[in-house]
Amino acid sequence: MSQAEAAAPAKQADETAQDGERKEQEESAEGQEQPRQKAWAARRDLIAHGPEFISTLVGGDQFGQSGGSHYGDTIIHIGGGRAEASVATPGPVPVTEVERLAGAFQEAQDFDEVLTRLKAERFLILSGGRETGRRTAALMLLHRLGLDRFFELEPPTAFPALSDQLDTGAGHVLCDLTVSRNRPLRQPHLLALRRELERRGAYLVITVEPSAALGDISSVRWDPPSAEDILHAHVAPVTGESAWPQLRERAAVKEFLAQQHPPRQIEHFAKEVVALHLGQTDERRLAAYGAAAVRGQVSRWLTEVEPILREKAFLISLAVFDKAPYAVAAEVGDSLFVRLQKIEDPHVAPCIPVFGTSREERLRLARARGYVGTEVTEHGPVIGTFVAEFRDRQTSPLLLEEVWNRHPSARPAVAEWLRKLAEDRRPLVRTRAASAAAQLAQFDLSSALAHLIEPWADARDSHSWLAAANALTMAQLLEVPTVLRILHEWCTGEVESRRWTAIRAFGLLGPVHHEEALEALLDAARRQPPDENDVDNEDDKPSEATKQFADALELLLLAVKNPVLAQLAKQLDPDHTDRTARPYALLAFFQACTQSKEEDSGRPMVLDWYREALEAEDRTVTRHLVQFWDALLADRTHTAQALAVLRGWVRTADTDPESERALVPLLYELAETPVNHRRITHLLRTVRDSGGVPSPAADRLLKHLSPA
Repeated sequence: MSQAEAAAPAKQADETAQDGERKEQEESAEGQEQPRQKAWAARRDLIAHGPEFISTLVGGDQFGQSGGSHYGDTIIHIGGGRAEASVATPGPVPVTEVERLAGAFQEAQDFDEVLTRLKAERFLILSGGRETGRRTAALMLLHRLGLDRFFELEPPTAFPALSDQLDTGAGHVLCDLTVSRNRPLRQPHLLALRRELERRGAYLVITVEPSAALGDISSVRWDPPSAEDILHAHVAPVTGESAWPQLRERAAVKEFLAQQHPPRQIEHFAKEVVALHLGQTDERRLAAYGAAAVRGQVSRWLTEVEPILREKAFLISLAVFDKAPYAVAAEVGDSLFVRLQKIEDPHVAPCIPVFGTSREERLRLARARGYVGTEVTEHGPVIGTFVAEFRDRQTSPLLLEEVWNRHPSARPAVAEWLRKLAEDRRPLVRTRAASAAAQLAQFDLSSALAHLIEPWADARDSHSWLAAANALTMAQLLEVPTVLRILHEWCTGEVESRRWTAIRAFGLLGPVHHEEALEALLDAARRQPPDENDVDNEDDKPSEATKQFADALELLLLAVKNPVLAQLAKQLDPDHTDRTARPYALLAFFQACTQSKEEDSGRPMVLDWYREALEAEDRTVTRHLVQFWDALLADRTHTAQALAVLRGWVRTADTDPESERALVPLLYELAETPVNHRRITHLLRTVRDSGGVPSPAADRLLKHLSPA
C-alpha cells in the first residue's frame, strides 16, 4: 500500500470517527492478499454448508444435518381451542361468538386450577405467543365463570385509565397489552384494578407477549394444543368420530399437520377436510390449500404491522440459514435489521434489545422448530448445536421470493447484507450468502447478477470470486435459464476474475454437466495467450491461469472420475493432435493425488480409485492412472513433489492394509523403467516416520519390487 493510500483515511477528518475507522479497515483489507482456498476444500464447504439440493446434486450423496432431539416447551397448556378470531374494536363480544368458540374448546388438566385463580383474584394475566389462540382461551375462562356479557377493551394509554372501561357484572378481555421496561406494569396498578373489579362484580383477563417485562407480577403461560387436537375438535363433531381416523391418514392432512399453522388457519383447513368427507372437494384442492396457506402467511409477515421490523429481518435471515445454527441466523439477522431500518426511517437509530428476545417465541412466530444437532465445521463436526428450521420446506424459498420481487424497496439492504456475508470468515455464512443469491436468481436473474453475482465476480479477492462461482453453480442446479451460456462466455472472455469464476463453477458442476464443463474448459484453454499457457517459468511454478484450470479439472477428476480421466489422458498421448491442456491435466492430477478421504483413516482418494479399478478389473482405468503417474515422474516440474506424495502414500500403508495392497501393483508398474525403478526403490529405503523409524510397509513393498 502506498503512502498516499495509507494516508487516505486521515483526509476524512470531517466524517465521524466510526466512519473513518470503517474506511481504514476496508482499505487495509483491500491491500492484503487473501490466501487461496484449495479447490477440493472449497467444494467440501459448498456441500457441507449449502442447501439440501446442493448436497444431493453436487455431492452425489446426502449430506444433511445430523438429527437430534426436538426442542420444545414443557409447559402444559390450559386448554384447547378454536381459531383465534381477529382482534375486535373495543366493545361487546357477541354471545353467539363465545358459544361458537366454546363448541370446540378442550379443557386441559390445569384448566380448573386456573379458573379457580381467576375467580378468586378477579383478573388474570395470560402470557402467550401471537396466533396461538390466547384470546380464545381468555374468553373461555370468562365463559366458564357463567358470565353472559363479554367486552373487549382498548389498551389504555395509561394503565389506571383501564378502570373507566369496566362494565358491572361482565367479563372483560384486554388483548396484547404492551408491557416493557419503559412501560412497566406495577403492583399498585393491579391492586387498584382488583378493587374496582370487586366493586363492579366483574372479571378481566389480559393477554401479553411471552417477552413482556412483568418482573414479580405472576402470569399464566398459554401454549396452544397440538394442531391435530384442534383439527379433530373441528372435524369430528361434523363427520363423526368413526370418520376421523381415515381422514387423519390422508396425505394432504398429514402434510398439513406436520407444519405449524395457527389455530385460525387450522379452522379454515378443517372446513376443507369436512368438504372432502362430504365429496364436495378432492385431495388435490386440499393439498393446494396447505401451500396457499404458507404463501399467505409469508405475505402477512412482511406486510402487516406485526411482527416488528427486527423480527421481519430475522425471518429473512432464517430463510437464508434454514437448517443451520439458530445463533448464526439471529446474529446476522440483526445486521440486516440495521440496514432495513436505515431505509425505512434513516432518522431513527436501530434499537436491538440484547437480552430481550426469547428464542422459543421467535421460532414459534417463524413456524420453525429447533433441535439439538451436529454442526459441520472446517475443524470437524460439533455435536450439540441448536439448529433451527422452518416446519414447512416451502417457507424459505417463498419468503426470499416475496422479499425480492414484491418488496423491491428492501433490495438494496438485502443485497448489501448478502455481499457482507460473503466476506465472513465462516464457510457456512459465505456459502449461504451464495445460495441465497442463487435462489434470488431464480426469481429475477438480471437483478441478482447486477446486485450480487457480478460485483462478486468483479471484486479483487478470490473469496468473492468463489462466492460468485458458488452462486452460479447453485443457480444452474436450480435450472435458472442461460447460466451455462453466461459461464461459457466468462470462461472464454478477457476478464480474469470472471474467467476464474466460470472455471471454478464448471469444475463444481462436473457431476451433473461434466461433458459441457470439460468442453468449455478445454475451449478456454485453447484461447489463452501463449505466455499464460507456459508453465516453465523461471521459478518452475505454474502461472495463475494454469492453477485456475487445474483446480477445475481436479474437481472434475475427483467428482466424475472415469469419463474425465479418459478425456484428459488423451492430452498425454504424443500423437494426439491437441495437447493444449496437458500442463493443466498434469497439475490437476497431482493435486488430486494430495487429497484424502475423510473416512477410511485418511486413505488417498486416487489410490483408492486405483484399488477400486483393480477389484473391478477395469484395465483401462488402471492404465490411465499409471500413465498419469509416469508423466508426473518424468516431468521435472512435478518429479520431486510426486515422489513426496508417494512417500506419504507409503506412510498411509503402515496403518491401512487396503492402501498397501493397492500400492503393490501400482509401484510395480511404475518401476518398469530403470529411472523410475531407482527412484522408487530409493524412496522405499529412505521412508521414515516422524520419529525417524523405518516404515514397515516400505520394507514389504521393497521386497515385492526386488524379489530374492
